[in-house]
Amino acid sequence: MLDLGREICGHLPAAERREWLVTNGIGGYACGTVAGLPTRRYHGLLIAALDPPLGRTLLLAKLDETATYPSLEDGGARGRDYRLFANRWADGQVEPRGFRYLERFRLEGTTPVWTYACGEALLEKRVWMEHGANTTYVRYDLRRATAPLTLSIKAMVNYRYHQATTRVAGSTPSSGSTETPWQMRVEPVREGLRVVAFEGATPLHLLSGDAEVAVMHTWYRGYALAVEAYRGLDAREDHLYAGRFRARLQPGGSLTLVASTDAGPGLGGEDAYQRRQSRERRLLERGGGMSQPEEREASSASWARQLVLAADQFIVRRDLPEDGEGRTIIAGYPWFGDWGRDTMISLPGLTLVTGRHAIAERVLRTFARFVDQGMLPNNFPDQGGDPEYNTVDATLWYVEAIRAYVAATQDHDLLRDLFPVLQEIIDWHRRGTRYNIHVDPDDGLLYAGEPEVQLTWMDAKVDDWVVTPRIGKPVEINALWYNALCVMADVAHRLGEPADQYAAMAERARSGFARFWCAGADCGHGCCSSQGYCYDVLDTPDGDDASLRPNQLFAVSLPHSPLSAEQQRAVVDACARHLLTSHGLRSLAPSDPAYIGRYGGDRRQRDAAYHQGTVWGWLIGPFVAAHLRVYGDREAARFFLRPFVHHLSDHAVGSVSEIFDGDPPFAPRGCIAQAWSVAEVLRAWQTLRSWD
Repeated sequence: MLDLGREICGHLPAAERREWLVTNGIGGYACGTVAGLPTRRYHGLLIAALDPPLGRTLLLAKLDETATYPSLEDGGARGRDYRLFANRWADGQVEPRGFRYLERFRLEGTTPVWTYACGEALLEKRVWMEHGANTTYVRYDLRRATAPLTLSIKAMVNYRYHQATTRVAGSTPSSGSTETPWQMRVEPVREGLRVVAFEGATPLHLLSGDAEVAVMHTWYRGYALAVEAYRGLDAREDHLYAGRFRARLQPGGSLTLVASTDAGPGLGGEDAYQRRQSRERRLLERGGGMSQPEEREASSASWARQLVLAADQFIVRRDLPEDGEGRTIIAGYPWFGDWGRDTMISLPGLTLVTGRHAIAERVLRTFARFVDQGMLPNNFPDQGGDPEYNTVDATLWYVEAIRAYVAATQDHDLLRDLFPVLQEIIDWHRRGTRYNIHVDPDDGLLYAGEPEVQLTWMDAKVDDWVVTPRIGKPVEINALWYNALCVMADVAHRLGEPADQYAAMAERARSGFARFWCAGADCGHGCCSSQGYCYDVLDTPDGDDASLRPNQLFAVSLPHSPLSAEQQRAVVDACARHLLTSHGLRSLAPSDPAYIGRYGGDRRQRDAAYHQGTVWGWLIGPFVAAHLRVYGDREAARFFLRPFVHHLSDHAVGSVSEIFDGDPPFAPRGCIAQAWSVAEVLRAWQTLRSWD
């Protein structure tokens, strides 16, 4: 299904907007465009996680390949050069334009495969990573030819944090710099090169057992990164040409290049690829019959299997001092690390739907070690430091993740082990914890927030400006709070522990939740039906916030709902009419004066739009669950997922984007592959399969 021809590959705007991603299970990754030219600072063939799962550092930026193949025009005497790579330069020129020779791009599992036509010869290229290692394989196979083909490859390297850019001294003629450009140490080693960027840097090994190797040291300056320019960021980059690999391929022959932080990675490309493919087959077999689905539509079966493989890309190791085998979830590629909120929302879809219960248990136990003052970390800083706890919902999603895990596995051992942690969480919230998070004794609802802090998932902040502060009693936080109390009452009962206090708190919160109901067209924006809907935040410093947002859906989609059946239906209808799009739900109704329908521009412009109309793919999960709860119509709900079948061939081929424009045609934006987007589409798909 994920197979693109010349109509996409040879058309630069289409080919460069589509990206590919491979990962290594410890936080490292490689990604780029179908066209082959870099458009982001994150594009590269080896972004190594030097402090797994973080410390991500660009080491191998790209490989510039030139194929030489006999030409009919001169009788095959000289051969014609086919420059298969592409670059956009600071002056705006795209040169060379190797995508013109790209006949086909496809995914084999998660492995990107390019097929280049060099005259009548076909050359295939594959890129994948070794699971559990900072090692990238690039393999070339001469699939069709009547004569040998010579392949010359320039290795372009770097050494920088993956969110930065490199500009060496004297990068432009006008700079007038007399400084010596950055001198890396490039030295020959057996079967390749060793590159040391500076004293104490992690060495990069570029190896091949079948190629002639030459040491180089030339800076190529002025790569232009189009997406970074769109995002209002530094859009220039320099890379070092560190070495050339040259090999003569016979028809049917192959060449493998290996880039690794390991001095002795396996050089056998065929063996390494078989390990990759075998692992992905096991993932599909484990994924609840994904290898032989019973869907009526073959396309539905195919895209669901692709999402099972995409789910694996986010699950990474986070070593713990105690046992060294912790697990966590990367929130999104290419720039996010592991976030508590995203991890817990994503866990059911990424692990339970895919049959990876042991991974789910590891994640839950890993995060239990980080609970502090009844709170889960919001995130772990990418460049070191202590976990940050500025989140009110991550901990409540943790309770729901535990519930979902136990429902799927009946693992009461984990439930008993974590029960003290759950008790601690509820107690801290009841009496108060960080950021003024506490239960209001007047209505039993959870209050959270203080100036200049963003605590909910709508967390955009620019310097001191919190775009959507939502101080007070947010609707989804209190839906989660009610759900957590009901879960705790059930857990305590199962374990033979006192449950009455949790049941009483849940009943108090359910009664208080009635305050959220807005019974008519009270928002002032002309978007509300007479059926009613939920306020977004109660008791803010400016009163109750009646903005029509998707957060109210969680009061319907979570296992325990504080709303009546009539109210649940009204919420679903309001969200369907004003927020639903092809790829998720808008974060704000278009009729709201604060609505922004296009996500783009510099950081301030982007963050201003982030939760003010931008569509979020992950919200399709709670919407489908809520719609099924209200209407019980599986066939109607199935239509909400169908646009994602087509989306898998766009943006990150084979995955689901973070966000989309709020206005048609709902262009994909943000992270090319987002954990909770993939997870919630998978979870919704499984819900549809099992709905009775």
